[in-house]
Amino acid sequence: MLKLLADENFDNNIVRGLLRRNPNIDIVRVQEVGLSGKDDPTILSWAAQENRVLLTHDVATITRYAYERLAQGQPMPGVIEVGLDMPIGRVIEDMMIILECSLDGELEGQIQYLPL
Repeated sequence: MLKLLADENFDNNIVRGLLRRNPNIDIVRVQEVGLSGKDDPTILSWAAQENRVLLTHDVATITRYAYERLAQGQPMPGVIEVGLDMPIGRVIEDMMIILECSLDGELEGQIQYLPL
């Protein structure tokens, strides 16, 4: 199963909903690993070191930094960008599909956008 990192401003209701659906999901929040207030490249670097797919609402800057990592030949285990206007239940359902149907490493170098 994919390992996840929730960005600092990612909706905690989504994180809690995912864990209610499956308490075995390996998800940590930026705040829990000492990355609060860090810039996007630092967060992407940590996610790569830990082989965690980044969950974010930040479509403005994360995408650019993720593609920069790829252009420089650096690892990027994946990003899932979730629109702020999506209903929480839909996000949880889409995330469960991704988690149940994806193998570890399958999102390497990819940016996925929800809704599916």
